[in-house]
Amino acid sequence: MKKQNTKQQEKIETSCADILCPIHGEIALRGKSFRGKVIRKFAKRVTIEFDRTLYIKKYERYAKRKTKLHARLPECMSKEIQIGDYIEIYECRPISKITHFIVSQKLKSGENIQ
Repeated sequence: MKKQNTKQQEKIETSCADILCPIHGEIALRGKSFRGKVIRKFAKRVTIEFDRTLYIKKYERYAKRKTKLHARLPECMSKEIQIGDYIEIYECRPISKITHFIVSQKLKSGENIQ
């Protein structure tokens, strides 16, 4: 019982003053969403990587390619998201030169590689 109560209290207390938070802030999520593995973590940003297949018409075959995207990491999620986790990001307005996505949720925990 004690563990459940503390988890509920942490969820209630977890709020942030971040304007660029999709849950507590005032930014709209729109457009595409991607799911990938966190390969780098910075103070307010993460880099995710995911595989995609590309059809090459000349050879009539498929090729594997990897894509890296940078996403804004809200303050309320910074403690729970670590390197190796599987997360979902959504498109938003351009926040900076390379950041056009925001982390929306953590899907799975991964191995911490540091």
